[in-house]
Amino acid sequence: MRFYKYIIACILVGNFTNAQHQFKGHIDNERWQNEVYLSVIEDYRTLEGINDEQIISKTTTNSEGFFQFVGNQLEPEQKIYKLHVDNCTSYNQGSNHFEGHCEDSKDILFIAKSTDTITFPLSFDAQMFCDIISNNPKTAAFIKIDSLKEEMKFAFSEFRSQANRQLNNKKWFKKLQDYGENLNEPLAELYIYTFLSDRSHQFHNYYLKDIEDNSYYDDLLDRLKSSYPNSSYAKQYEAELTSDKFIVSSTDKHKDEFWIYMLILLTLVSLLLNLWFLFSAMKRKKKKHSNAIEQLTKQEQNVLDLLLTDNTNKAIAETLFVSVSTVKTHVNNIYKKLNVNSRDELKSLFNK
Repeated sequence: MRFYKYIIACILVGNFTNAQHQFKGHIDNERWQNEVYLSVIEDYRTLEGINDEQIISKTTTNSEGFFQFVGNQLEPEQKIYKLHVDNCTSYNQGSNHFEGHCEDSKDILFIAKSTDTITFPLSFDAQMFCDIISNNPKTAAFIKIDSLKEEMKFAFSEFRSQANRQLNNKKWFKKLQDYGENLNEPLAELYIYTFLSDRSHQFHNYYLKDIEDNSYYDDLLDRLKSSYPNSSYAKQYEAELTSDKFIVSSTDKHKDEFWIYMLILLTLVSLLLNLWFLFSAMKRKKKKHSNAIEQLTKQEQNVLDLLLTDNTNKAIAETLFVSVSTVKTHVNNIYKKLNVNSRDELKSLFNK
């Protein structure tokens, strides 16, 4: 009896120390391909579009459109994630995703951490990614903010006069900023900031004026550094805010000179951020590959080396002086431990 209690205790401790996330939901299989992608958003300026480098997992729906992501690869702190589906064909998918978009796609952004259980149900009329059910109250923050953004767009569309735009700018900037701060989640505020500071929007000039005398932006930086120290979010936001403040501090007299300096600064900031993201990605991939290799036995590592050099099962068996059936067993174990389904996926995992 004590032995069984010991086993149960070990299982409970194991579950506690290896926190798992569970994301599940439904998509309309008649409308979309049956592959669902999960991405992590490190660069908040890439919230829209599709980026292969951000994809951390992929799953396939069943015949009823049900999908599920379960694992422990997420980090314990909150991050921005995205689920998306698209109808890019396999032939065109790479080029479309490389350009950062797929014309026929649908996604949802949300906040999550490694212990979250989240459901993305179908709503009426088989509408998907419209609602979130989660044990994490911060998960659905973006959906709530999107509702306010829609109200803002409607208010701006009613009257197009300059006077009306100025009134709406002041009203909605404060309303969105106050709402974000009350959510007590800096990532939600960052989502709002990304919208308000978008250079393509008509109110970008108002944003540049707002950062001159509104302490909100510096306070947000403090909240980001406090909640997410040394994160890519805090570093990118600080670089952007510094850059934008530099813009508004320049005088008309030195406008041409200012833009030259600004272009240099933005280029350097962009280069540094890209190098930082590249280094971080390479470091994560190196660690991932190292951890994956450590899961394999010595003989499985030998088989893996031969697989990666395009040897057949028969050739591997002859090289290692074992039977073909033994090689197949090793290959199946390697696939299971490395979470791949084919030799192509295996080669892709180690060649990236």
